[in-house]
Amino acid sequence: MSERFVVVGGDAAGLSAAAKARRADPDREVVVLERGAWVSFGACGIPYYVKGEIPELEDLLVTSPEKLVGKYGIDLRRHHEVTAVDPEAGRVTVDGGGERYELAYDDLLLATGGHGATPDAPGGDLDGVFTVRSLDEGRALREYLTPGAGTRPGVPTPPTDRFHEHLGEVEAVAVVGANKIGLELVEAFDARGLAVHVVDDGAHVFERGPLTLPPFGPAAAGIVEERLRERGVELHLDSRVERFVGADGAVTAVETGDERIPVDAVLVDEGVEPNAELAAGAGIELGATGAIATDAYGRTSAPDVYAAGDCAEKHHHLLDEPVHLPLGLAANRGGRAVGATVAGTPTRVGPVVGTVVMKVFDLEVACSGVLDAETAREAGFDPVTETVTTISRAHYYPGGSRIVVEMAAGADDGRLLGAGLVGEEGCAHRVNAVATALHTDLTVGELADLDFGYSPPFGPVWDPVLTAAKAVDGDLG
Repeated sequence: MSERFVVVGGDAAGLSAAAKARRADPDREVVVLERGAWVSFGACGIPYYVKGEIPELEDLLVTSPEKLVGKYGIDLRRHHEVTAVDPEAGRVTVDGGGERYELAYDDLLLATGGHGATPDAPGGDLDGVFTVRSLDEGRALREYLTPGAGTRPGVPTPPTDRFHEHLGEVEAVAVVGANKIGLELVEAFDARGLAVHVVDDGAHVFERGPLTLPPFGPAAAGIVEERLRERGVELHLDSRVERFVGADGAVTAVETGDERIPVDAVLVDEGVEPNAELAAGAGIELGATGAIATDAYGRTSAPDVYAAGDCAEKHHHLLDEPVHLPLGLAANRGGRAVGATVAGTPTRVGPVVGTVVMKVFDLEVACSGVLDAETAREAGFDPVTETVTTISRAHYYPGGSRIVVEMAAGADDGRLLGAGLVGEEGCAHRVNAVATALHTDLTVGELADLDFGYSPPFGPVWDPVLTAAKAVDGDLG
């Protein structure tokens, strides 16, 4: 009998692991247990589905269940929820198919993901208060804004406590948390003709980061705030939500310490919390972040049990400590590594440096590494920071626009610590050069000497990243 690899969770990390294990060891039995209906989907596309740019929710599926079963030979069991893990016995308890059963494993991967955090404020359970981390939540939000937009004839309504009959016309919406998903959904709400309020307890957007993601830097924050106001978005900064006010079970206002903001719907983006309860109940060690602690290969404190994706910690290359970064690439990469390891080829999950890219209306906003001075000092660095304003194309080539780059380096050795970029074009992919430099421990002087490509339609002869590196290197003397 072949060894059995059981995967709990059917999205990025879980299915990457399952597919890799089957490819590397075709004789291995691979069972994926997913408590919901959806598997293998692109959650990062939900804001564009809510906006209407992505017509159908099914368009966000990466791989169909039929392909997972037919091509890869995975035993995929949807609507099967793992309720307990027994590492000593090497088995899990499952509720599914109308029964409860136990399933033995030789190797187990916990890829249970994360959920949207909510403020510790009364009224969070009112109708019209949403977090968006799953396809069901995205469909429920779209349906709430425009009845009928989230459903199609012949397609069953997915089971979710946030999918309900519309309670009134939505004209104003509040985004609580000026973070990545929240600000991407601002554009979606604006496109639907809604009045949009952004409520955040920081003095600026991105100031704290949403529990887990690094701040983009003050330069980016200022430009994003200016663009939001230009588009008519009302910013309520330095404002902590005290409670959500409701009538007849539906939200009608957001109340802060200073004001009462009438709204018809609320989107909360206070960050992502790991779904680590299953691991904790099995006595598996959690890290300081609250996510599941793992080693370089994704192994947990329990024998033959791995964790990957948004439920697990990652190792930050620059900070040299565990962090909780719920990002898509890290989840896919971590799952793939675990799949290779259980199939017989030990593979490191790999470190992260916190590379994040987002879109706010027509702005590209990107960062990698550490820009926050306090965080850098806590990690033992003495940061030196420069902000440069340059152009996205050669000055004589039409269509160019401004790019602002904020970059930090260590004062003692010049090691690159991080950079943030914001502009209307040319930021989203340039940040990958910064990530590469961080992973390879380059100094800003070494970064400034790299041989980047040049062509007038795509950038000036001195690329914005090189220009910023030169500026910081000059400050270091």
